Amino acid sequence: MGKLEGRTAVVTGGGTGIGLASAVRLAAEGAHVFVSGRRKTELDAAVEAIGPDRATAVPGDIANPADLDRLYEAVRARGRGLDVVFANAATAQLVPLGNITEEDYDHVFGVNVLGTLFTVQKALPLLNEGASVIINASTAADNGKETGFALYAASKAAVRSFARTWGNTLKDRGVRVNAISPGPIDTPAIPALFGEQKAEEVRAHLATTAAVGRMGRPEEVAAAVAFLASDDSSFLLGSNLYVDGGENQI
Repeated sequence: MGKLEGRTAVVTGGGTGIGLASAVRLAAEGAHVFVSGRRKTELDAAVEAIGPDRATAVPGDIANPADLDRLYEAVRARGRGLDVVFANAATAQLVPLGNITEEDYDHVFGVNVLGTLFTVQKALPLLNEGASVIINASTAADNGKETGFALYAASKAAVRSFARTWGNTLKDRGVRVNAISPGPIDTPAIPALFGEQKAEEVRAHLATTAAVGRMGRPEEVAAAVAFLASDDSSFLLGSNLYVDGGENQI
């Protein structure tokens, strides 16, 4: 029996990368996982990979409150409440200071900060006692190495702060809120941001930023997400778990 047997989980951005790997892992631990994301084709493939008895796809954009309402209505209809929320969905833009526009700011903060806020806030009525909320932050929040990602880094610093304040807010309900900060992880976001031709060069550079000398795999982050989702992490509250190969540690 898995550590999440009989529980219900939501994973936003669950169609690819860390979100998909986490949905697969949470389901393997026994949870029924609602996967959300903007691309229906990828979500359908995720459900097929996990199994329709363990996963439900609800397409939507976390920046659209109506889409979040549809997601949580599907969870409510299942009738078992909600035990795990992995607020994973995010976006990034490579824009250096001097070229940032209001539209850039609104897009990044609208998805990463406002979208994460409403992902959690709209889940509140469904959260069972002992539920775990996990917010996907980033090592980028702690350093200024990648100067073109200033908006992304600032947005991740904001959601890391959410884990502290929301952890304090929800502790009396027995709900734990923690953050997870991945470092250089090899996901489809790399070619999406930099293009296929430059992707290998970027991967080679990112591998040098981790003390272990390689990029991480989405499955390695998913293992940490499963830990935070389970009772194994019962004494963690408001914390930030780094899965970064030592990038910001040594």
